[in-house]
Parts: sequence; C-alpha cells; structure tokens
Amino acid sequence: MIAASNALSMRLLPEPLKIPAFRAYWTARLAATIAQMAMVIVIGWQVYDIARETMDVKDAALRLGLIGVVQFVPLFALSLVAGWTADRVDRRFIARGAVTLELLCAATLAAVSWAGTMSLWWLYGIAALLGVARAFAGPALGALAPNLVPRAILPNAIALSSIAWQSGTVVGPAIGGLLYAISPATPYEASAALFAVSLIGLFRIGPVDRPAPSKRASPWAEVGDGLRYVRRNRLVLGAISLDLFAVLLGGATAMLPIFARDILHQGSDGLGYLRAAPAAGATLTAMWFAFRPLKTDVGSKMLLAVAVFGGATVVFGLSRSMPLSLACLALLGAADMLSVYVRQSLIQIHTPDAMRGRVGAVSTLFISASNELGEAESGFLAALVGPVVAVVGGGIGAILVVGLWAWRFPQLRLARSFDPPNMPAAPAKEI
Repeated sequence: MIAASNALSMRLLPEPLKIPAFRAYWTARLAATIAQMAMVIVIGWQVYDIARETMDVKDAALRLGLIGVVQFVPLFALSLVAGWTADRVDRRFIARGAVTLELLCAATLAAVSWAGTMSLWWLYGIAALLGVARAFAGPALGALAPNLVPRAILPNAIALSSIAWQSGTVVGPAIGGLLYAISPATPYEASAALFAVSLIGLFRIGPVDRPAPSKRASPWAEVGDGLRYVRRNRLVLGAISLDLFAVLLGGATAMLPIFARDILHQGSDGLGYLRAAPAAGATLTAMWFAFRPLKTDVGSKMLLAVAVFGGATVVFGLSRSMPLSLACLALLGAADMLSVYVRQSLIQIHTPDAMRGRVGAVSTLFISASNELGEAESGFLAALVGPVVAVVGGGIGAILVVGLWAWRFPQLRLARSFDPPNMPAAPAKEI
C-alpha cells in the first residue's frame, strides 16, 4: 500500500521532479535560499537598527544602502571569472564551495552575536563574503540545472527552480524575523543548519554531462566570448538589461526596513511579513507556470509584467496601510516572477551549453547590479529626498524603461515562444 502510494505521488509530480538529480538540486536550492533570506533580512534590520541608535532616518538609510555596495563589489569583480570557471570546472564542485562559504558566514555571525560584539563592520564584512559566494553560486547553479533535465521540459524546470527560490524568499524572511525576536544569534544558527542541508543535497547530485572545453588558450578570450555572445544576441541582451534597469529603479524591497519601522510603524516581525509578501506572489505565479508553462507571446507578456511591477511599486510607496502595502508587494512579486520566468527560459534555451556558465555570469552580473546597486541607489536617493519619493520615483522610472525597451529591442515584443526560430523541439530523454 505504501509503495503504491509513493508511486502515485511520483506520477503526480511535475516532470522535472521525477528526476532524482533535479530533486536533490531543488532541495539544495530551497534550503540555501531560506538560509540566505533569513540572513539578509536580519543583516538589513541590524544595520538600520544600529545606525538609528545615533543617526536620523536619512543618515541611517545611507548606511543601509552601503550594504548593497559591499555585496556588489565582489559580484562585479568575480562574476565573469566565475562564469568562465563554471564552463571549465565541474559545476557541482563550485556550488558546493559557495554554499560552504555561506555556511561559514552564518556560523561567524552566530558566534559574534553570542559574544555580544556585533557592529556595522562585522555586518558589512560578512555581506561582502556573501557577495563572493553568490558570484560563484549563481553561474554554477544556473548552468547546472539544464544539465539535469531534457530540453523539452526545461521551462518547467526553470519554473520549479524559481518556486524553490521564491518559496525560500517567502519562508526565509518570516523565519528570520521571528527567530531574531528570540535572540540575535538564533536566525544565524538556523541558517547555518539549512546551508548544511543544502550541501548534503548538492553532494547527492551525481556526475553530469559537461560541455567539451574550448581549445582557446586564453581564459580572458573565453570570458570575452560570453560578453560578445550576449551583446550580439539582441533577445538575450534585451531580456537581461530590461531586468537591470527596471529593478535598479524600482527597488522598493531595499527600503523595507525604513517603511517597516518609520512609515508603517511595524517591528522586526512586520518587516518579515513585508519582505515575504513579494515572494508569496512570486511563488504562486511560479507554481502556476510549473504546471501550465507559458507558450505564446512570451516577450510582450514579459514587458507587461515589468510595467505592472513598476505600477505596484508606485502604489506601495504611497501606501500607509499595512494590508495595502502587503497586497502591492505580493502583486509586485508576481509580476517580477513572470518576468524572471520568461527571461531565464529565453536565456537558457537560446544559449549553447558550452557557454551557459559565461552567459549566466553576465546575467548574474546584471541581476546583481540591479539588486545590490538598486539597494545602494535607493538608500542614497532616500538619504537625499526621503524614502517615499525615492520609491515612487523608481516605480515611475521602471514603467518608462518598459516603453523604451519595447522600442529599442523589438525582438522582445516580437518573441512568440521560447524556442529559437527554425529550431525543432528536442526529443525528451527517457526518465
């Protein structure tokens, strides 16, 4: 009876999760994301909280923005090298090393919290190391997923991978806020344990097919190949750069500690709910696409989603109601998920496997620029004009970017499906 029930459960799973290696990958990504987001929410809260002890809102916002800078610098310096490494070295080894570094970061912050010696310098230093880990993890994990499933079900796998990420970003902030209320060290201890779970999952992934290494002698020439591929492929360049500028301008989530404490008058638990709301909307959207993949007019729908993202950001900036703010953030997250789903599917399917690490590194660099530099831009702008004007202006800017990109990159609005033109669908492997 139990065996029959297990067999039925397996048949009901989406196709990618029937593959053991992808299940291990999915579990590893979920655990790591929960741990990452629990740490991110607590680090942001502690930076702003420590700064507010001696500073006004605008000066504290500036210190909060610096978190984005210290994370972006290592990402900017290392992402392209990490992408080349992901095309030359076993991607499983790179991912394991990155998660190990994150585990050590969590353990260090837990020890500092227990010692009662937490300071802005500790938080900035660990944030920089987390940037190093993400620089290598992003290209490796992004390039690894397509090696685990047939191309025919890759969009489903991307949606499921996004569910792992977005589910982690729902659970992680809420757990981080609640555990921080117990003690400052507790969320870091929990994160260390979850990184250990992720590491176990990555070790359960067996050997995978690897692209034949290029015969070019110079690593820098190979890195340049990835940059040139992105520059020449207008569809890939448009999809990546759209996310860069839209999120760079519309980065409301970076200002959530300010909105939670000084505008909506919530504590660390309220911040956790605000931080989880975008991921809740995104998770529901990803679950829908995992079972009902998008097939038509993918480019125009991505552009529309980014416009909705900007509009929801504007309303959130003007809101003084916690329920309305949560609803705006959930809508913002759903729209962002649709954009991410289309962008990642286009990039993965239109990129040869031998270049996925390098192209993934360029994508990671652009995404990191939008996220981390978006945090810095929002913090610095909030220090000048206030957080409300910064968020509302950023949302309007994101909407304007959509119109500009629809004109500048017609390949985006004309993209009807994920498959490249004149490319027949690849036959599925036997599972």
